[in-house]
Amino acid sequence: QVQLVESGGGLVQPGGSLRLSCAASGSIFNFAVVAWHRQAPGKERELVATLTRGGSTNYADFAKGRFTISFDNGQNMVYLQMNSLKPEDTAVYYCYVRMLTTGRGSWGQGTQVTVSS
Repeated sequence: QVQLVESGGGLVQPGGSLRLSCAASGSIFNFAVVAWHRQAPGKERELVATLTRGGSTNYADFAKGRFTISFDNGQNMVYLQMNSLKPEDTAVYYCYVRMLTTGRGSWGQGTQVTVSS
């Protein structure tokens, strides 16, 4: 089972940027899909962005044009670059990886992002 640890969250002013990182305990080179989700207080967890092994990306409407998902094979890391942040982006952000070889998915513990002036 792959262990994932997110980092990079924090408090940022509206309009600011953050880059979230997701470190995997083992090689995730053979991933099927990597993704970021988020969960705001009192709301269900929702998809933010996905990246498939083939390089295709998909973004939630609220993330299009502002967020970018990426994968660094050499560093075994998944990133989420978030720009032009809004107060409604406040949530706990979770990294997710599903492996091609096993079909199993793993979640990180989440990192808090707070957008406030």
